[in-house]
Amino acid sequence: MYKREQYQTIKSRMEEPRRFLQVVLGPRQIGKTTVVKQVLKDLDLPYQFFSADNVPATQTAWIADCWNTVRTQLRVEGYPEFILVIDEIQKIKNWSEAVKKEWDADTFNDINIKVILLGSSRVLLEKGLSDSMMGRFEEIRMTHWSYPEMHEAFGLSLEQYLFFGGYPGAAPLIKDEERWNQYISGAIVDATINKDILYDSPVGKPALFRQTFELGSSYSGQIVSLTKMIGALQDAGNTTTLAGYLNLLSDSGLVAGLQKFTMDRSRRRASAPKFQVYNNALKNIYCNLSFTEAIRNSQAWGHIFESAIGAHIISNAFIGGYEVFYWREGDKEVDFILQKKSRIIAIEVKSNAERYNSGLAAIRNMYNPYAALIVGRSGMSPEEFLSINPNKLFE
Repeated sequence: MYKREQYQTIKSRMEEPRRFLQVVLGPRQIGKTTVVKQVLKDLDLPYQFFSADNVPATQTAWIADCWNTVRTQLRVEGYPEFILVIDEIQKIKNWSEAVKKEWDADTFNDINIKVILLGSSRVLLEKGLSDSMMGRFEEIRMTHWSYPEMHEAFGLSLEQYLFFGGYPGAAPLIKDEERWNQYISGAIVDATINKDILYDSPVGKPALFRQTFELGSSYSGQIVSLTKMIGALQDAGNTTTLAGYLNLLSDSGLVAGLQKFTMDRSRRRASAPKFQVYNNALKNIYCNLSFTEAIRNSQAWGHIFESAIGAHIISNAFIGGYEVFYWREGDKEVDFILQKKSRIIAIEVKSNAERYNSGLAAIRNMYNPYAALIVGRSGMSPEEFLSINPNKLFE
């Protein structure tokens, strides 16, 4: 079975002396549980794996029950150490307080239980971590699968990856596009929106929230003003509401509204967003063309190509800690601006059908970026760009 790079990180931390809780977080259906199970299988250490998926949200005592079960095994069997794993921890109300209590009790009593927490809702996990867990945990961030991973594990071609995206569970379904579509819509979109976001987030108009996601995904790679977007939605709303919804969707690893790059942060917030999915599958479930038809349609494929490059950039931002923007002044445009501290990277995406754009030259004159590059025609090949972590561009 294919092992992602986080496998070694988790394994090495479980082999270290007990120091911190390990929190594995990232979007749904990217293999968080799988990689932890791979580690547990390969380690010669006793463990217990619990899931809160079907536990009532109010049963905070369930966490203490899991912990006490492991403590009993540790004591009765005479193990020197034990691994406790709790999956979908964010489903339990006030989980962080319960975890803090049990972890601190083990620390005080010198009980050697190492803990891994997993969750599919990055929003709820990070909220709990910031509330009461400071100084007690380390994050292990995971994101969508890259082109090399999907190619090595499932044999996807570059074109297939650009269209079908990087969800490992969907890879065996791509020969049946209707079935693939249903999997992405149900196991990922519906589950993330209904079980993660709407579960514990202040969304006043769920129908409008869903429409915002669908429209934003459909227009991934394109700049659309929120005012115009309101006119395209069936439910009434305002730009402040839509901006808040986009923030929630971005925090959940679905779709973001990239802001226009400028040194003045207040002007960034006032710009029209450029929609960008975190995984190109989320765009193409709303595509009216099949995979074969999309390849033959140069205009449609150009949008798919740019969106896939953007998905690679924005997904890795979750791990790399850089910000992603776009830039446009008049007829000059740069598709993606990456910023990490004082360094700026400018990236222009070119499909074979596109004409020359002088945006990169303008950006060089205005901001003197650390690096500027073209991906696609007359630049870095898409295979090469999709095979690197964009964070390396800052080195």
